[in-house]
Parts: sequence; C-alpha cells; structure tokens
Amino acid sequence: MIEKFETKLKNYLFLAFIIACLCGCEPQKVTWVAIGDSITYLNDHQDETGHRLEKGYMTRLCEKYPNVDYINQGHNGWTAIGIAENIEDLGLVEADVYTVFLGTNDWWQGKPVGTMADYENNTGTGTSSGSFRIIVDKLKSLNKGAQIILITPMQRGDFVYVNDYSNNAFGSYKAKNGQTLEEFANLVTWIGKKENFPVVDLYHNSGITDEKAVHFKRLKDPETGQYKKFIYPDYVDLPFDPENDEYPYPEDAIYMTYDGLHPSDEGCEIIADMIIEKWEGL
Repeated sequence: MIEKFETKLKNYLFLAFIIACLCGCEPQKVTWVAIGDSITYLNDHQDETGHRLEKGYMTRLCEKYPNVDYINQGHNGWTAIGIAENIEDLGLVEADVYTVFLGTNDWWQGKPVGTMADYENNTGTGTSSGSFRIIVDKLKSLNKGAQIILITPMQRGDFVYVNDYSNNAFGSYKAKNGQTLEEFANLVTWIGKKENFPVVDLYHNSGITDEKAVHFKRLKDPETGQYKKFIYPDYVDLPFDPENDEYPYPEDAIYMTYDGLHPSDEGCEIIADMIIEKWEGL
C-alpha cells in the first residue's frame, strides 16, 4: 500500500511539475500604447484608406507577437504640439511600452521645430521640441519603468487624399515655411540620444524615400494635355487640379505608400520590422 501511494505521489508531483513548466512558458502579456498621427490612426480605419491598406504596422507587429496588445492613440492630422496641448485629455494609460510617431504634420503645418534648448528647458508647446518634452514627461509619469520608443517621420512624396482630392500636399523633397522634414527627424533622433531611448529612424534608414513613395504619379502632360505616368522627380511642380483631374495614384502606382504619404502594406511591414528591432526583450 505504501509503495502504491509513493508511486501515485511521484506521478502526481511529476504531472504538477510538467504543468508548472508549461504555464511558465506562457509569454507575458505586454501592453503597448502607440501615439501618433494618421499613419497610426489608419491602422484601425482601413475604410479611410479606400481599403488600399490591409494591415497597419501595429496589427503586423502583434500578429508576430500575440502576447502584445496595442492601444491606438493615433489622431488624424495631429501634431506633436497638438498632442502635447491635449496630453491630459487623451486618456493615456499605464503601459509597458510607448511608441511616439509624430512630426510629419508639424512640418507640413509650419510648426516651429524649435531647438534642443526648448526640450531641455521644457519651454512648452510653442515648438515641436518643447512639445516632445511634455509628451515624454507624461509617459514617464504613467510608468517610470516603461520602454519608450521614438519613431522619426518618414520621407514623403506628393500627397493626395484618396477620399478628397482637395486635401493634398507636396513632398519632403523641398522645405515648407523654411524648414525641412529632415529637421524634425533629426530632432527625434537627438531626443532619443539624450534620453537613451531607442529610435526607429524611418527618415534615414527605412528605404521609404521620395523616390520610392509611389511608382509614378499620373498627371496630364502640360504639352499634350494627355494623362501620362511621371516618375519622381519628373512630376515635381507639375500641376494637379483636384476639381477636374483623375486621382493621380491608381492601384499600380502604390509602392511604399498608397497615396504619396501614408505607408502601404509594404511600408507598414518595414515599419513593424524596424520597431521590432528596437523593442528590447520583445
């Protein structure tokens, strides 16, 4: 009887050990808050992309790492300054990881990039630099131990919104209000170095460039009046009439972006992979 009891006990303990090992192998759940503009927002609003985007960068990352749950804090058209001005009203929550992907709208809307001193001295929302300080301080207050990953704006071609042709903008190949988009990207990399944050440098390292934003832009040839596919930089400064012209980016024009600005599925895959490279312990 004693021998049978000891055998059963050993079997029970062995089974308990196996169960404990299996439970211990379960990946720990990770909460990720992604702060950004329309590039982040559109991850969950494919209808606003004309259904040209199948999966955004957050969905793609979480498919590869199912233990990660994301919260989308992307806001259409918002700037770093706009996020900072409304930081207490966004409903930001404690998380394990925060990504901050801003800057392209600050550039296009002519917001002053500011200086390193604006960040260091916490000068407020008058500049993008000062605004980043407000954002970073807020995230630190939510979780001092959280990982914060900064993402630079990526290069962009001529943007034409697929649902409203009058909403358009030229690309990052020239300055806007005396500032280049690269200045905003450099600000983000500088903050990353100062704070010892990982930086996903899309502007310089992603391969998403003015040239690769789209395969071509379909416009009327000024000489013939007939539609023609123009490859960058040949389409730069060619006229586009939102009231009368056809959409300049048919399906076969899609490359790293689907509209000159917002990343396509290929572009989102690159962004997801670059975040994964910087995500410590993922």
